[in-house]
Amino acid sequence: MSKVTISRKEHFNAAHRLFNPDWTDEKNETVFGKCNNPNWHGHNYELIVSLTGEPDPETGYVYDMKKLSDLINECVIDKLDHKNLNLDVPEFKNLNPTAENIAIVIYNLLKAKIGSESDLKIKLYETERNFVEYPA
Repeated sequence: MSKVTISRKEHFNAAHRLFNPDWTDEKNETVFGKCNNPNWHGHNYELIVSLTGEPDPETGYVYDMKKLSDLINECVIDKLDHKNLNLDVPEFKNLNPTAENIAIVIYNLLKAKIGSESDLKIKLYETERNFVEYPA
């Protein structure tokens, strides 16, 4: 059978600060600029979760979209929405919450629940023009 990709789009808002504690304030400012604001800054993230696999012969689904929506909300949105990623999300206690790292964390949270039957891909928009994909 042929493989098909399904995608679900979700949205969350979160604040963060890009900062490397091993660097001086000056180096953090040089590398991260406004994103290093010690009083935080936020984004309206757009998340696209895609699964690629063969449709089930009985249901025709690669993955039940309602189940995928519930899973994204449970594992990602409830955890990240309206949170300070640096302070409120344990995964970022020692991990700089760049868009790249946020996408990897989301992937790991979902992959643990989805399993290996479908290939998972995360696309995370930090702004309308800046986005990351994981895996690449």
